[in-house]
Amino acid sequence: MLRVHNTLTRSKEEFKPLEEKKVKMFVCGPTVYDYTHIGHAKSYIAFDVIARYLRYRGYDVFYLQNITDIEDRLIKRANEVGKTCKELASEFTQKYHDDMRDLNVSSVDKYENATDYIPQIIEQIQGLAEKGYAYEIDDGVYFDVSRFDEYGKLAHRTFEDIMKDERVSRIEPNPQKMNPIDFSLWKSKKPDEPSWDSPWGEGRPGWHIEDTAISITCFGPQYDIHGGGEDLIFPHHEAEIAQAEAFTGKVPFVKYWLHNRFLRVEGQKMSKSLGNYITARDAINKHGPEIVRFFFSFNPYYRPIDYAEDKIEEAKEKLQKIRNTTENLQILLERKGEGEETVVDDLVGETRQKLIESMDDNFNTAAALAVIFDYVRKINDHIRKSEVDKKGAIKLLDLSSEFEGIFGVKFVLKREKGLSLKQEQLIKEREEARRAKDWKKADEIRKKLKAQGIILEDSQTGTAWKRVK
Repeated sequence: MLRVHNTLTRSKEEFKPLEEKKVKMFVCGPTVYDYTHIGHAKSYIAFDVIARYLRYRGYDVFYLQNITDIEDRLIKRANEVGKTCKELASEFTQKYHDDMRDLNVSSVDKYENATDYIPQIIEQIQGLAEKGYAYEIDDGVYFDVSRFDEYGKLAHRTFEDIMKDERVSRIEPNPQKMNPIDFSLWKSKKPDEPSWDSPWGEGRPGWHIEDTAISITCFGPQYDIHGGGEDLIFPHHEAEIAQAEAFTGKVPFVKYWLHNRFLRVEGQKMSKSLGNYITARDAINKHGPEIVRFFFSFNPYYRPIDYAEDKIEEAKEKLQKIRNTTENLQILLERKGEGEETVVDDLVGETRQKLIESMDDNFNTAAALAVIFDYVRKINDHIRKSEVDKKGAIKLLDLSSEFEGIFGVKFVLKREKGLSLKQEQLIKEREEARRAKDWKKADEIRKKLKAQGIILEDSQTGTAWKRVK
């Protein structure tokens, strides 16, 4: 039974989508004014694994992600570099897609730009105004938070508590606002800003209404999963709930809220001022996309991560151990001997079940990795005892490939084939020397091949070779 931790209820719940075996999933995408950083990579890889696992468990998942291509930071950056907002957003949207492609984040079905939903945004603001939730002042249209009785339910804060928070009261300050914490739905046009016509004059949408317009248009008034970073719980996701439930009258807007925890770098908060700001592209170029993907895939989304060089190196070693084992299985397929009867069927069944149990517990990828390493240990033990034949090797490789589909990491690499004629001759000469018990010659040939990057492994079923990693 799949259980997920729901931020809305602060409890782990059985996962039951609104429609049997169909899942509508929305994750807040990037604001495309800068490069994707590793905090973004952590989040998007985590939700990619979640979507992949849901599909693995037989759910029909439609995964939607927005692209925020109009927002204060984007406007500011565009003006600084002398580009239009559209030009800057297009440039960094492409860079974002490039990063996600290299990190194998491939589960998103549809990306939607906020600026493509201006008519829907205007329609929703008009609907909120008609129902008494929105009002206009000199710099735009705002949502009257005091009218929505349940404002604060996602963050588990009362209206009174929020009103006392000076940090929140500084959001979009304007003495004309009915409440200091009211948030903008439509911003009146300012110099050097893009704008669109509306019933309230030229302007642009507020940040929160962009996501609500996209999700309601694509999914309807209610859907199953909304994901994002924990920094978005308040006020962004809180505002989405207020807007949507006030506009549609349907409760709950989203059934399950999943929030990805923060990332730190070498124990510190990541920031440009500290000089530890790392883009996804920096990490990919330094460590390779597979290592970055592995590192984030097997750190559960609900745990904070410390991105440190020693931990990245540890991830690299773990991935290599898994790949070494799958290469050993491929070597078995190249040998002539069939081996003995195997316990492979039991191992495959038990491992699959244990991995499902781990992932069914709120997508616990750390526990899943422990299952995979126990699987690797048992495979190597069976290989040493010559208990894996060719059919068994194929079954074990198939299960490894099955896990690749869930975690998006390549565990089974295409084995390099082909030795030079001289190297093949040396292996034959060594086999003859071993049959003649000329161990000195056999050892000399082994050392000679090792110097050429070829490692030999002997077993009861014959001799196999590997290239040095």
